[in-house]
Amino acid sequence: MRRTIGAFLIAVAWIAGAHAQGYPARPVSIVVGFTAGGSTDIITRLVAEDLRKSWGQPVIVENRPGAGGNIGAANVAKAHPDGYTLLMSSPGPLAINASLYSNLSYDHLRDFTPVTLVVHVPLVLVVNPRTVSATTFKAFVAEVRANPGKLFFGSTGTGTSSHLAGELLKVQAGLDMTHVPYKGAVALNDVLSGESVQAMFATIPSVMGHIRAGKLRAIAVTTAKRTAALPDLPTIAESGYPDFEASSWFGLVGPRGLPREIVIRLQTDIARILAQPEMREKLTQHGVDPVGNSPEEFGAYMRAETAKWAKLVKNSGAKAD
Repeated sequence: MRRTIGAFLIAVAWIAGAHAQGYPARPVSIVVGFTAGGSTDIITRLVAEDLRKSWGQPVIVENRPGAGGNIGAANVAKAHPDGYTLLMSSPGPLAINASLYSNLSYDHLRDFTPVTLVVHVPLVLVVNPRTVSATTFKAFVAEVRANPGKLFFGSTGTGTSSHLAGELLKVQAGLDMTHVPYKGAVALNDVLSGESVQAMFATIPSVMGHIRAGKLRAIAVTTAKRTAALPDLPTIAESGYPDFEASSWFGLVGPRGLPREIVIRLQTDIARILAQPEMREKLTQHGVDPVGNSPEEFGAYMRAETAKWAKLVKNSGAKAD
């Protein structure tokens, strides 16, 4: 009996390895839980196009927006773990939403197989130059402290990175700012007008044109290190708050049980693509920093991000349902 079971397990392992060697043998779908044209979608399509060229197979980007990315994530969590249905996600579905939503249909740490952290997406603190006089982060802090409760910062929604970055700053710098949640990027329109909100933590691609045109003033970036997209702009960490880091990111995962051979194939191919000078230049132009780390590193990062944001969500009282 034991020999039979052992032979069966060896056969299963051999079949899995054989499938991985031939992977992919048909089109691969990468689900994005947000609308087309957004940052997650843009970066996914850049990577998907290079994977298509490398594999000689179609790589289809499927947009399944809704519930802060949870609809797309739930779809992938239930998919067959064969490498043909993957998820490219921001921190919401893979770290933050577990603390925001009381009835998620998936467990982000149990129901996915980490593949790689694809890019860091630095946020930049921008202000309307007509309503905020500060030109440096130190001056911004001083201005807010001198006018408690009078500065309103917009976000793309309760519990999003743009919201929680502001909450983190309020805690670390002891600032009294008022959060104004919006549904998506429409928040930026009000920051540009300066009438109802004066500041925002935004992704660099969404505001770069407005910064260059002088319609918004960039104050600082939220990553631990400066970003290649705005190399002369200081970080909040180097401006007096060394523990501050609130960047967004996009990572690739598959359903739980994705064969190790396929995970390694995916990570290796994506890391190679991200290392290409042409791709690095494209990503920099979009305001993101390529990573391509190991599955183990990404898994550890997801756990660390989950713990970090869970504490902040609890302290802020934010809830999405």
